[in-house]
Amino acid sequence: MYALLDGRGVAYLSATPGAWGGHRRSRIYGRLDCRSALRALARGGYARHRVFFADEATAVAAGYRPCAVCLPARYRAWKAGGPSRLPVTSEGPGSSVL
Repeated sequence: MYALLDGRGVAYLSATPGAWGGHRRSRIYGRLDCRSALRALARGGYARHRVFFADEATAVAAGYRPCAVCLPARYRAWKAGGPSRLPVTSEGPGSSVL
C-alpha cells in the first residue's frame, strides 16, 4: 500500500502509487523524476517531508504549487495568476499539454 494525500491534504492508503510528488513543508508538487527533488533527496533530510498525490488536480486542491524546475509552464501560470487560475490537466506527469 502507498500513502497518498487527498485534496484536503489528508493521508490515505492506496494500492496504486502516486503519480506526482510533493514537499510538505514548502507546499510544492512536481514530477517524480524532477532533478531538483532528486538532488534534494540525495542530500538527505528531504525524504521525511515527501508526499505523493494520485494526480495533479489533487495536489492543487491540497494547496500545493507547481515546481519551477520540472513544471516551468505551470509554475509561470501559477505565478501570474495564483492557484485559482492554475491550468490543470487530467493527463499524467509526462503530459505535454498546457
